[in-house]
Amino acid sequence: ARFLPAGPTVADQMANAAFFLGLMMALPAEYGDVTERMSFDDAKQNFFSTARFGLKSQIVWLDGESRPAKHLILDELLPRAEVGLKMAGIEPNDTERYLGILRDRVTRETTGSKWMLDSLAGMDKRAKQNVRMRTLTAAMKANQEKGEPVHLWPLAEIPGKSDWIDNYKTVEQFMATDLFTVRPEDVIDLAANFMHWRHVRHVPVEDKDGGLVGVISHRDLLELFAVGTTNSRSEIIVRDVMKQNLITITPETPTLEALQTMRERNIGCLPVISAGKLVGLITAYDFLTVSARLFEERLKDLI
Repeated sequence: ARFLPAGPTVADQMANAAFFLGLMMALPAEYGDVTERMSFDDAKQNFFSTARFGLKSQIVWLDGESRPAKHLILDELLPRAEVGLKMAGIEPNDTERYLGILRDRVTRETTGSKWMLDSLAGMDKRAKQNVRMRTLTAAMKANQEKGEPVHLWPLAEIPGKSDWIDNYKTVEQFMATDLFTVRPEDVIDLAANFMHWRHVRHVPVEDKDGGLVGVISHRDLLELFAVGTTNSRSEIIVRDVMKQNLITITPETPTLEALQTMRERNIGCLPVISAGKLVGLITAYDFLTVSARLFEERLKDLI
């Protein structure tokens, strides 16, 4: 089991290890048999509480005393860890360095997970998820290379237009990957409801083996209901309406090439195929989103 929290930097990991080592040296002699002073249920509840709420959690400490995690660490555990490191023969300068990192991190209530959540919360909600994730990863890498502990990291921010354009060079960088699909034998109402529930205009059709066999669009449904049919809607299945001769692309397809294909073929979406399987979908709406942001940036330059 992994008992030490992750970095996200070497300095943070060393601080965590020093804190743990110090406590293991100092606490047994002072606290004795912990099982006699804390029930397993309390220990279990503490585990779930800290996993969910981090430094804002309440800890059921020894003899049933309830303590805020932040104050428990700063007021009781850190001083004891310092004593334990002295017992282990660790140099005072090293002790102050690493426990100081942990002290500052707890005081500021900053952890790697909180830094990520705060960074995502501060980003433009109009940016696609992949752009936010790439921005987060790039900022994490840059900060790790500097070697500074996480409580000194600035929040990740989506870069200016000269940089964010790099997020749209190939279709795999912004294609939709959380796809709902239907089967050819499904009733047409299921596809229509998918479009309504998910606010999409295209639904891929896959066979029982997961192979792409067609796409059904909102235009197909409009034409069906406009022209009418002698069959009731409950008798119409997806196979009767879907388009089967599909133009597909790969994840590595350049964005401009995909855009040109959609314009020349007058189609509203391009399924993205890798190793014979559907892995994504690019639609005209995706290009509209990118164009809107670029248009907004250009207008800001002119004003």
